[in-house]
Amino acid sequence: MFDRTLAINGLIAILRGLRPEEAETVGGALYAAGMRIIEVPLNSPQPLRSIELMRRSLPADCLVGAGTVLTDRQVLDVREAGGQLIVMPHGDVEVVRAAKIAGLYCTPGVATPSEAFSVLAAGADALKLFPAEQIGIGAMKAWLTVLPAGTALLPVGGITPDSMAPYLHAGAAGFGLGSALYSPGLPAPEVGRRARSFIQARHAALG
Repeated sequence: MFDRTLAINGLIAILRGLRPEEAETVGGALYAAGMRIIEVPLNSPQPLRSIELMRRSLPADCLVGAGTVLTDRQVLDVREAGGQLIVMPHGDVEVVRAAKIAGLYCTPGVATPSEAFSVLAAGADALKLFPAEQIGIGAMKAWLTVLPAGTALLPVGGITPDSMAPYLHAGAAGFGLGSALYSPGLPAPEVGRRARSFIQARHAALG
């Protein structure tokens, strides 16, 4: 399901700082705009509660999960809350393996080819290029010449609607969208408007 869902528009909403009382309205606005993968970083207020609320309120074709997952125990906590996806800022193969054993999708963060190969061997479903601004488009393009065919690379960090096209033309499968999409307290209609801007920019870049 992860590959099919990612292929819809290649975008993952990162809702860092989301509060449970916003979860259903913000999640609903994102879904209405066309977003189908949503993560709540675990350094947000009561993130497991927000995940639980969104998983209950959003249709089944929307994947809900957690970001900034650092330990095996957190993987299990996310699963218990109904989360389906584990997103990590780092390439800890033990956490990747824990996610796969738990039956969850996993997108670890990588900054070198060595990390990329290690987490793919552990079962990663896609790779989060983080921080994308530091790694750069040229490096990402070079990685794609040696990584297994079909590897999904997702730049994260500083992505805006205007910065997507060069990454897409170099082979990025999608993006994780942070503060340019959502910041704490931003009204749900504005989050939805920003989501539509990202989706439209991606379609325009791909022609």
